[in-house]
Amino acid sequence: MQLELNDIKRFEKQIILKNVGIAGQKKILKAKVLVIGIGGLGCPLLMYLAASGVGTIGIADPDKIEISNLNRQTLFTTNDIGKYKVDQAKYSINRINKKIKIKIFKKKITSKNIKSTIRDFDIICDGTDNFETRYLVNDECKKMRKILISAAISKFDGHLYKFNFKKRTSCYRCFMPNEPVLERNCETEGIFSPVAGILGSLQANEVLKTIIGLKNSLDNQMMIFDSIKINLRKVKLSFNPECKNKC
Repeated sequence: MQLELNDIKRFEKQIILKNVGIAGQKKILKAKVLVIGIGGLGCPLLMYLAASGVGTIGIADPDKIEISNLNRQTLFTTNDIGKYKVDQAKYSINRINKKIKIKIFKKKITSKNIKSTIRDFDIICDGTDNFETRYLVNDECKKMRKILISAAISKFDGHLYKFNFKKRTSCYRCFMPNEPVLERNCETEGIFSPVAGILGSLQANEVLKTIIGLKNSLDNQMMIFDSIKINLRKVKLSFNPECKNKC
């Protein structure tokens, strides 16, 4: 793959980084990343993936834009209310970089369609707001040996974790074996909007690090962010011998 002059100019601030360079930028252009959930996390994540030059991006979400989304879902405006998120996200990504190949999935991820949805992508990003989908994405990524980079937000806090299922690793079920009785998300508990931007950006950071092969990734770890104390800490995720996925 040869970088065109316009690519070199567009991404020159990345290319001059010692840990990126021409070789790293080529990896980014060849990467295939799927983002599931185009909400408070998915919007900043998509913006930075597109701006950084990820060559193929998948976007999956069945929902339409509501006015209550606008305080944190930065790809959308009041003119987008009532339109499908994936359609408007595609439009916004094209405005950032027309060369990106975009595949949209205007559907809820289920056990019947998840395999065909994630099959063609190298890295899967989960930004969904319900445990049912998180478990489903985790289980299928493990079966198909995908890399899963996931984030969750609520109130003033956020979590980010990565599972590289190409290797032997723990999984989401090791961390949380059973689905909680109460669903905790932005809809039920509220969200401080900058937290969505911070965690979505950290998620993009981890995706790009993974693509270019930088060390010190979050493999088998979870990062916890407290926006009130401005505190970041990492917790190791251990294997659970009782895990349903037989990690």
